[in-house]
Amino acid sequence: MKARSVKVKIVFLFLGLLIAACIGISQGASGIPLAELTLAENRPILYLRILRVAMAAITGCGLAVSGIALQAVLRNALAEPYLLGTSSGAGLGAVIAVIAGVSAVFLPLAAFCGAVLSIILVYFLSREHNKIAAHTLVLSGVIVSVALSAVIVFLISISGEEKLHGMTWWLWGSFQVYDIRLLAAVSLIVLCGVAGIFAFSQDLNAICIGEEEATHLGIDTETVKKALLLLVSLITASLVCVCGIIGFAGLIIPHMMRIFIGSNHKTLIPATCVAAAAFMILCDALSRLIMPPLEIPIGVITAVVGAPLFIFLLKQKQKI
Repeated sequence: MKARSVKVKIVFLFLGLLIAACIGISQGASGIPLAELTLAENRPILYLRILRVAMAAITGCGLAVSGIALQAVLRNALAEPYLLGTSSGAGLGAVIAVIAGVSAVFLPLAAFCGAVLSIILVYFLSREHNKIAAHTLVLSGVIVSVALSAVIVFLISISGEEKLHGMTWWLWGSFQVYDIRLLAAVSLIVLCGVAGIFAFSQDLNAICIGEEEATHLGIDTETVKKALLLLVSLITASLVCVCGIIGFAGLIIPHMMRIFIGSNHKTLIPATCVAAAAFMILCDALSRLIMPPLEIPIGVITAVVGAPLFIFLLKQKQKI
């Protein structure tokens, strides 16, 4: 009966994703009715909206599943993908590239390099006797993130007004993807990373109980930690270098899905993928509809929507 209930809930989530995708494609700042989007003159707009919906879905899926992995590995309910300083590192790489006059084609590469370097820095700062200490990893991530964010603010403050506007927009997140090859490359990396995390579902279930218990079950917890951190870093770095910094998706959706579907990672991860994809698509649609024809950065929408939801869930958890 319980397994059937879980299946019904996942079907419900898929229906929600389908509705969200329809809203994301049909609604936009241009105000063109859905029936007219298939006309020849409007097909470029339809094409761009489909790309945005796909990018939003992939981003939500990757960030939320990364959040699940970090919360389990670090045993910290507030852990999320940007905890390791990945976003700040990617942002700094992009800012330096723009100020240095590097071609926009190489902007994703610069962001990716910055993200990877920040991950390496956090990893070495958190090592204790050749092991990754969870509490030290969190502290190292926060320190590196704050330090790199300060450098970003400094560099933006001394740059020209046009560059300042451009980088502020990118750093708060955007799903404006014009190249299907770039979308395909990022999607492949994210989906492979999510599949890799899902392969560790049983290990995550054991680690959530306790590292000693997991070790007794024959799980090499240190190897699992390193593998998952690598996968999370790969996912978040790939997304940040294309979409910019988007918060709360990796924090709020996993908590909501634990309440809705349970804590078994074999069902939690697929359910979170679907829910996070729908959530991000709706947030993107909202960003285009609030003040048309202006578009609000997606990171602002996720923060405004996610913060109250997280406060509500936190209060509900305290009552239990």
